[in-house]
Amino acid sequence: MVQYLVGLDLWPLAPTLLVGAVFLIFITNWPRERTWTRALTCAFVLAVALRYLIWRFTQTVLPHPVDWSFGFFWTWFVFCVELGAFADILLFLIAMSRYVDRSSEADELERAYFARPAGELPTVDVFIPTYNEPLDVLERTIVGALALDYPRDKFKVYVLDDKRRDWLKAYCEEKGAIHVTRPDNSHAKAGNMNNGLTVSSGEFIAIFDADFVPYRNFLRRTLPFFADPSIGIVQTPQHFFNKDPVQSNLSLETVWPDEQRLFFDEMAASRDAWDVSFCCGSCSVARRSALDAIGGFPHDSITEDLLTTLAMLNKGFKTRYLNERLSMGLAAENLKGYFVQRGRWCRGGIQTIYLHNGPLRGPGLNLFQRLMFLPLSWLVQYTVRFVILVVPAVYLWTGAAPLYFTGTQDIVYYQLPVLVAYFLLMGWLTPTRYLPLVSSAVGAFATFRMLPVVISSLVKPFGVPFRVTPKGSGNEESEFDRYTFYSIAFWVGVTALGLVINIVPEWSRIGEGEFSVVSAYWALINIIVLLIAALICFEKPRPLLDSFITDEEARIVSREGRYRPARVVSLSLENGIAEMAADTALSEGDAIIVEMDRFPHLNAKVERLTRTKRGTIVWVAFSYALAGECRDRMIVRLYTGQYSQDIRQIDKSAIVSGIWARLFGRTARAT
Repeated sequence: MVQYLVGLDLWPLAPTLLVGAVFLIFITNWPRERTWTRALTCAFVLAVALRYLIWRFTQTVLPHPVDWSFGFFWTWFVFCVELGAFADILLFLIAMSRYVDRSSEADELERAYFARPAGELPTVDVFIPTYNEPLDVLERTIVGALALDYPRDKFKVYVLDDKRRDWLKAYCEEKGAIHVTRPDNSHAKAGNMNNGLTVSSGEFIAIFDADFVPYRNFLRRTLPFFADPSIGIVQTPQHFFNKDPVQSNLSLETVWPDEQRLFFDEMAASRDAWDVSFCCGSCSVARRSALDAIGGFPHDSITEDLLTTLAMLNKGFKTRYLNERLSMGLAAENLKGYFVQRGRWCRGGIQTIYLHNGPLRGPGLNLFQRLMFLPLSWLVQYTVRFVILVVPAVYLWTGAAPLYFTGTQDIVYYQLPVLVAYFLLMGWLTPTRYLPLVSSAVGAFATFRMLPVVISSLVKPFGVPFRVTPKGSGNEESEFDRYTFYSIAFWVGVTALGLVINIVPEWSRIGEGEFSVVSAYWALINIIVLLIAALICFEKPRPLLDSFITDEEARIVSREGRYRPARVVSLSLENGIAEMAADTALSEGDAIIVEMDRFPHLNAKVERLTRTKRGTIVWVAFSYALAGECRDRMIVRLYTGQYSQDIRQIDKSAIVSGIWARLFGRTARAT
């Protein structure tokens, strides 16, 4: 490849330069919130991909001699994997080619819906299904649900307790929620909610997992969509007030968004434009009459939410998606919870293809709906990522190339434009949700655990019990993911050793050929990606409760009664940080009162005094203990809409610095 650049033989780069020019001159200057710009951009990328696929099949697969060798089968296998990847990308491009923003529609609907007298508003039952979550998780959800901005006589909060805990019953009675149990745990979460349907009577059912706190305006923003009788479910995105293991273990807590933002912020909204949005369980509202029409929440799959959407589509009901932050919950707090959660989603999605009411056999679905609800991404993505990781190693050790090679020029001419077009498309569609190197590393990390789940789900889709994602105070252990780390280390070692062996002519496993240059570049990129992925395997200690960044005017009252003006810049249910003038006479251990408007007065203790770099400000770290009404007021204030943990812009230099620090700085040690 270098010799072409040195010799100024640049014609193979022409298609890539054309792709770059189209994006630079046209696409990057188009509004990405318009359907016509998305449709044109996705069509352009699809054309580039089709050009590559035709070349790939006609010039690098069909010409391979039918010699029944390993190389022959390997070439066809890799091409079939690429076909699966192309089908997945095709559905992605179709979905993303439309855009809709329901917020302005919600504004109009809300004004009309709540213009009626309060007595005419529909009744709502709020379901909080729970199994083993501790009180520090449940209290936020229960208190937040009871604080919803909706006539109090028009909604009830049901805590559906599948662990039948007496202490939770007492807590619900104290707060005014309804504690519901059943004699067994049949059909897991779906069965629990179906039992809730039998003891409630509201016209609508709002569902929040035990760790999700609704914002006060949740019902005001979602219920008006049900003025359309064809709407069966309104789904909202899931946001989090803590950092997931990927963000934390890569030291990217403040510069890289959580993994689910791509789906909830971008893909789900585009699917809604096609009327193929689907229920994600928590943070949603369902019409009771629609649930009655399908016989309650389906329990044939461990992902009852997706199946509920499919069952409703069979009856003519649609799922609407409102892309607004209307709740906050707990992301998986460690790698164990991360894989429990993803494994359940993956297996549940694959289960649907075997079901009578799934996308293949479900009655009442048109062809487009069947295609868009196929779990193709679950089936394909991890196989594709694994093949990408092993292709260079296979070539370096066996000499079997993934294609009947035609020359470096052809790869640059046909394949490079596809990669550039895809990366530029993702950067345009999701400017704060995608970075090739980090996104590839996260995908590689998940592959080694998720690919066995995909295979086992295809072979034996049923029989694995529903597993609750562990969360809360009982989930504090930090672990080292040995299995994933050793899997990554194995492929790094095999790939690196393959490079070393083929440098020495006497040891080389491959003959002279241009693909050796391509494979060397490919192998080096894979090693870098795998090294970053390996960092995620080391759990990084993090606080159980993340603090919210605040900017609240405050007054700090010392034990001698002196008032000092301050600004509270960080706050949680247990502690906070105030910024104040440096001439303070406070000392560590002093008892103080922190007064803020709209907050309860906090009887606190000074934990630490830190002079800032500006030299004129002191940070006062304080802690406190709240109970009863004061704690409830603090929960409502912190968790029901005032603050967020959004990362709205990614800082690429900070991302590089964070990963560099994890590679060469202090990291968690394996134990």
